[in-house]
Amino acid sequence: MKIITDTAALIPPSQGEDYGVTVMPVGVAINDRTYRDYADISSAEFLELIRQGGVPSSSQPAIGEILDVLESTDEELLFITVGDGLSGSYQTAVGARSFAQDPQRIHVMDSGTLAGPLRYLARKAVELKEQKLSMEQIKQRLRRCIDSSVSFAIPEDFEFLKRSGRLAPFAAKVGSALKLLPVLTQTKDRKRLIPIGVRRGWKSAVDAVLQRLQDLEVGADHLISICHAGVPQRAEQVLQQVKERFASAETEILELSPGLTTHGGPGCIVIQAISK
Repeated sequence: MKIITDTAALIPPSQGEDYGVTVMPVGVAINDRTYRDYADISSAEFLELIRQGGVPSSSQPAIGEILDVLESTDEELLFITVGDGLSGSYQTAVGARSFAQDPQRIHVMDSGTLAGPLRYLARKAVELKEQKLSMEQIKQRLRRCIDSSVSFAIPEDFEFLKRSGRLAPFAAKVGSALKLLPVLTQTKDRKRLIPIGVRRGWKSAVDAVLQRLQDLEVGADHLISICHAGVPQRAEQVLQQVKERFASAETEILELSPGLTTHGGPGCIVIQAISK
């Protein structure tokens, strides 16, 4: 059995080999050049190009690339994708599966999420495979985790939200002028990100997210991921706020990939939780 995901799981392809996961690079474009996440450009290098004035965009792996990976083995495959609606990865993977020689052995799973929880799901799938669980048992266990996952994003720059269509231009202009921070979360169907409020200052914005997590009864059986776009010190500060409220939960800090930085922008913080 082979486990596949892409770099939206914040796993470099070379590291994926160590984990037992095949990781496909997401494509990112900036300054008329296209790069593959981690393989051709690091997060730090990508952020520097943005700071120099580059306007980024991203794309999922092409259907032909996915098909090549799906047909590189005769093993049963589980491809865990970014949430459908958050990216076109799921639909592209389903399309690639339909062209495969033996589609019955290929399972495409919509994670409903990205970043920290997607990384956890890929590694959990490997752990369950090593326990000799069947494909259906693995998918059932992963679905329980998926149903529990929640994500909140706090972008620093309204411009990236406006560009991606997450916020009306007028609201973005007013928010930037007032130096407000938007707080976003997923819709109930997990297909979109929507603003749930604005706050003055990072501590207030993070507190609003942590209150939501408390309301959802996040606790000792959860992993809380703090993902950032080039602001490790801010991520450490967020971690301290998290530990004050969720001392029993497992926590981690991760840096966003170039592909995900395209949407959140430099300075973005993403706070996520998933049950283990």
